[in-house]
Amino acid sequence: MKQYKLIDRTISSTIIEMFQYFPIVTLTGPRQSGKTTLCCELFSELPYVNLEESSTLSEIQEDPNIFFSKYKSGVIIDEAQNYPEIFSLLQVQVDKDRLSGNPNRHHYIVTGSNNFSLMENVTQSMAGRAAVMSLLPLSLKEILAVRPMVTTNELILNGGYPAIWNVDSIGRKLLLENYYTTYIERDVRRLINLKDLHAFRRFVRLCAGRIGCEVNASSLAVEVGVKTPTIQHWLSVLEASFIIYTLPPYFANIKKRLIKSPKLYFYDTGLATHLLGISNSEQLSSHPLRGQLFENMAINEIIKYGFNKGKNEEIYFYRDQSQREVDLLRIQPEGLEAYEIKSGQTYNSEYFKNLDYLKNLLGEQVLRTMVVYDGESENCDASHHGFCNIRTMQDCF
Repeated sequence: MKQYKLIDRTISSTIIEMFQYFPIVTLTGPRQSGKTTLCCELFSELPYVNLEESSTLSEIQEDPNIFFSKYKSGVIIDEAQNYPEIFSLLQVQVDKDRLSGNPNRHHYIVTGSNNFSLMENVTQSMAGRAAVMSLLPLSLKEILAVRPMVTTNELILNGGYPAIWNVDSIGRKLLLENYYTTYIERDVRRLINLKDLHAFRRFVRLCAGRIGCEVNASSLAVEVGVKTPTIQHWLSVLEASFIIYTLPPYFANIKKRLIKSPKLYFYDTGLATHLLGISNSEQLSSHPLRGQLFENMAINEIIKYGFNKGKNEEIYFYRDQSQREVDLLRIQPEGLEAYEIKSGQTYNSEYFKNLDYLKNLLGEQVLRTMVVYDGESENCDASHHGFCNIRTMQDCF
């Protein structure tokens, strides 16, 4: 049987550090992003239980005290969204440790693939007791550490799910289709009363066709054949399941007429290309959405960079009624950074046109402007007019 080398995950050191301050680490993220593998690798001394297994779920439901008494040092609890009461039980266990004078007696790692369900329960039961982190699919930096010669098109096509990097193009198609039907549709049915599966499938594919575009629920409702509130609910479910996210517009302290609708992106470009029917590099190179997919991949890198540090990046896009647009604004404590994302391989000074406009508009609020593109030349250290290759994007932060 072929053995695969585990890819080092950047988030590992942050998870270990969190246990210095919290008895519980909650790790959310999409299914198959590597949560279980990572936790079992980092904490091999801890036993592992999966709450999708009916026998394990029955055991904890019947007698929580007996269940927890078996784990003297703690336990890794996978797919916790299947038993929301687990958080109240963990609160009791942690408080027992505190009262005993040994607050670090147990370490609990709780993972789950439904962000809404997990966060609701963590907020209610685990305030001050749990660190909450998210593990997304592999970042470019993690992939390139083991596959340095891979092309940009392959990075977009494969995305970041670890299993995809162990198979060929046929395997990629099969795995992604299975991922969609096994996980996305199953999770959706758990969260909502889905009456028309065909309409939902059409909706998801239409979302893929709108990458980098403003979200228009009314327009989607007409195309799918459902009501607008239904589309809005489906969008929230896809966000909670780490399939899509929306990028809000930036309009703080600007006296202009600005676009106020968020833009839509996918957490994984591999899944997006699959939904678009793009199966190879030749198709991708000529596809009208290649630029948006490249942009999506770049924005994902910033989100992953933040999550791996244990924080949410505060990011926006800028667009006014004159169609002046900057792809990404990243808010920092001292001000903001502005990024233009271009899929071309040749540097062009015109790339800075809208960045210069924003710099003149906001003045000293703009700390740095940067073009992210697919070319070889780089100047990451410049405080103004910097440019970097998407492959080394995280090193420029």
